[in-house]
Amino acid sequence: MDILDTMLDTLVELSIMIFELIGVSVLIAAGLSGLYNYVRRDPLTRLKLAKGMAMGLEFKLGSEILRTVVVRDFSEIMIVGAIILLRAALTFLIHWEIKNEEAHELAENKDGANKEN
Repeated sequence: MDILDTMLDTLVELSIMIFELIGVSVLIAAGLSGLYNYVRRDPLTRLKLAKGMAMGLEFKLGSEILRTVVVRDFSEIMIVGAIILLRAALTFLIHWEIKNEEAHELAENKDGANKEN
């Protein structure tokens, strides 16, 4: 039984590191892409950056959820729970921003099409 416990802990820790690495990589790539789009004056810069940040946070949130598997005492559960709530709130706010930005872009495109006619 100790072998299975050790294997599970090792697998979960490795998975957490992989999810964290992917999340950080996505956030860095989104930031660099956002900077490039900002310099090019792309009107969709905010939308693209928000989508990249949301994807990166999803991976980070996944790692925190996995972290709950190896938690041993109540104080660790409270800390992980607080981190999950914070990241979930950030994800919710970013998705709200994406929705508003997409609605704004749609309205601008519709107004532009009406003015051409």
